[in-house]
Amino acid sequence: MPTRESMEQNRLLRPVAHRVLAPELWRFTRRSVPRGVALGMVTGILFPVAQIAFSAVLALPTRANIPVAAAMTFITNPFTTPFLWVAAYWVGNQILHFDAQVPGSPIATQVAANSDWLHWLFAVAGPATIVGLFIITLTLAVLGYAAAALGWRWWIVRKWRRRGHARPK
Repeated sequence: MPTRESMEQNRLLRPVAHRVLAPELWRFTRRSVPRGVALGMVTGILFPVAQIAFSAVLALPTRANIPVAAAMTFITNPFTTPFLWVAAYWVGNQILHFDAQVPGSPIATQVAANSDWLHWLFAVAGPATIVGLFIITLTLAVLGYAAAALGWRWWIVRKWRRRGHARPK
């Protein structure tokens, strides 16, 4: 694990080291942790490569916790990504109604006229998957933020209750 000093001396990080190594981005607080969870989910789902790097860079302006954001990118991995993309296609298809046969619908007519799989990929599957990914990303980010905020609150309340019971009166 790199130390803070080694990261400060890294020639690639030196111009932004003061910003990246700011203590508030590495401290676990009630505001930075839920932001990190939401940011990690967004970058983990929407960015297919370099997810940790994107989450670290985007944590700077959002003041999210960098380690939590980086850890949450692992929501997508070789086991979960296929299920995520199938779910995204299904959600996008439900929203865009590509399978609806409406008289005079130009999309349904084009898909029925041309059964080439590349056409299907770019005209139906691509847009449906992209719309589905954005909807799933937004939903999971909001739920992750809420769960982290409620989990943090639950942890603090439990901690204070234990402290109250431990004191002699």
